[in-house]
Amino acid sequence: MKEAIFHFPTDGKPVSCEPIKSGHINETYLITTDTGALYILQWINQYVFPNVNAIMNNMSAISSYLREHEAGKSSMISYIDTLDGKNYYDDGEGGAWRIYRFVPNSICLQRPECPADFYECARAFGQFQYSLNGFQAEKLEETIVNFHNTVDRFRQLREAVANNKAGRLHEVEEEVRFVLDREEKACRLHHMREAGILPVRATHNDTKINNVLLDKDSRRAICVIDLDTVMPGLSAFDFGDAIRFGASTAAEDEPDLSKVHLDLNLYRTFTRGFLEACPSLTEEEVKALPLGAFTMTLEVGLRFLADYLNGDPYFSIDYPEHNKVRCRTQFKLIRDMEEHWDEMCAIVEEERAKQ
Repeated sequence: MKEAIFHFPTDGKPVSCEPIKSGHINETYLITTDTGALYILQWINQYVFPNVNAIMNNMSAISSYLREHEAGKSSMISYIDTLDGKNYYDDGEGGAWRIYRFVPNSICLQRPECPADFYECARAFGQFQYSLNGFQAEKLEETIVNFHNTVDRFRQLREAVANNKAGRLHEVEEEVRFVLDREEKACRLHHMREAGILPVRATHNDTKINNVLLDKDSRRAICVIDLDTVMPGLSAFDFGDAIRFGASTAAEDEPDLSKVHLDLNLYRTFTRGFLEACPSLTEEEVKALPLGAFTMTLEVGLRFLADYLNGDPYFSIDYPEHNKVRCRTQFKLIRDMEEHWDEMCAIVEEERAKQ
């Protein structure tokens, strides 16, 4: 880490490095120089992202496109090339590093503190997607192959069940049945994409509120961050993952399931902001938004479940049952969505009519 920082141009000499606990995958650090300049240094987890070139090339392609379009200049954070002009530093020992300037007077929330925070998050992700409306998504590489291929996610779950590497299947048989009972509905978006009903776009694919920087004073969105999973996808993916994470009344690893519900007011708030900022969605895309919330919630729960069965090689955990708790939280949210499905669809239609 100390070697990596000196491969990037900085204003002054780096004098301190503090870890920032954020996300499940990469490691993030706050760098301070002797001039007081602040930077964010990230180590990219190559177990999760084996093709670092694809990640950084995608970012470069998107950055170039957004810089050429006035509406997109503030849509995403800008990364800094290394001293020798590369978009990341490879330390030769399996470590890939990147850096960008710390955004002053910014905050990154783990949960919306009020509906306005979630509305700004919605506008940020909607603006990001709208700014890339003319970008050719096929130019992007898949940084994680089949990341939102729900059909393949079910294949992976069945494989995890069959192998039972960690010997935990007996603990989660009910959860496995829960997922498999909902396979047909969860795979509808995938089949609509294959049939050409839903257009493929350049999507963020990790639309949690902690991937949006807000101004500390005005609480307005500044930009979108964490672009590792930007690749070809569906607008419903971005909408759905944001709802899964931000419109739940509890954290995604809340062990007390009685606290886990879908907040329909927050659902409406995000829907309004997303549709306002992204008017380029087709009629079919708008209709698919509730299904995006269902699919992303089930898919993420499925991934937590498969990781638990495999011995937790993918998601970082704080205790042995962490992924089991996470998957149960997602499935409780799915049950709540099923109970309020008609209301979810009606809200999308009402908000679309206002645009």
